[in-house]
Amino acid sequence: MAKRSRSIGLDPDVDFLDVARNLTLYEFPWDTLQALSLALFRTYAVPSVGALLDRTAAFETATQKRYDDTAILLEVPLIDGFDSPRGKAALRRINQMHHRYDISNDDMRYVLSTFVVVPRRWIGDFGWRDLTDLEVRAVVAYYRELGRHLGIRDIPTTYDEFARLMDDYEATHFAYDEGAARVAASTLGLLTTFYPRPLRPAIGVISRALMEPELLAAFGLREPGRLARRLTRMLLKLRARYVALLPARRRPFHVADMRRIRSYPDGYVVEEMGTFEKGTFAPGCPVPHVRPPVQEGA
Repeated sequence: MAKRSRSIGLDPDVDFLDVARNLTLYEFPWDTLQALSLALFRTYAVPSVGALLDRTAAFETATQKRYDDTAILLEVPLIDGFDSPRGKAALRRINQMHHRYDISNDDMRYVLSTFVVVPRRWIGDFGWRDLTDLEVRAVVAYYRELGRHLGIRDIPTTYDEFARLMDDYEATHFAYDEGAARVAASTLGLLTTFYPRPLRPAIGVISRALMEPELLAAFGLREPGRLARRLTRMLLKLRARYVALLPARRRPFHVADMRRIRSYPDGYVVEEMGTFEKGTFAPGCPVPHVRPPVQEGA
């Protein structure tokens, strides 16, 4: 029997957390990871975002850890819930890091919009099936709730409003910035290390083939060419057809369990993740010790 949505019968306005978990942990884990990585990457092309990241130097001196922290801190509220102790701790850490800087509400709304729109478009292009209207509504509700916890104001209420916000913001703000280009280069460099060495040049080309000309220009990156773009889309669509034939996933897929997450081989403590102001320390025992292994569902 063909696979179908796990969320049939759920209420997108009430059960949005369950729907988001189904999509991210079971039905489209790889697609969601790729799309959210691309979503965050494209925000660097807004100079007020990319230049700030460059000034913190976190993406040049600790690219891997910044990648790991972002992925895990965003995943914890999804798995445990916004009101769980670990969910609250993850949100607190995100807010503490953001509040150290003068980040505009417009930039925060834009970043949030990429979390909604980029995965929706990616799955529409490269997923083994498209999202249902129920799932799209639930995703909007989930990220509206995330935005509320992050103190973002004037959050869009529908997917179309999120899409319009993202597209308009990028059309107005995408521009080349030297610092943002450094952040992009560091991130792309990290991305290639997730694959065997012989494949790394191809991964770089594929990554650029997934970017619009405006995004490439904002980072000073070379256009990969029509052939590379066509081959990239063909490979991703072939993968989607293959995944559609596989049995439904029974075990959840967690970012923290991936090999590409390398900063916490002995587990992690949410309260100690991320960056802290110079001269301050993460809470916890000052004596170095081995963390317990990350358990499934952590």
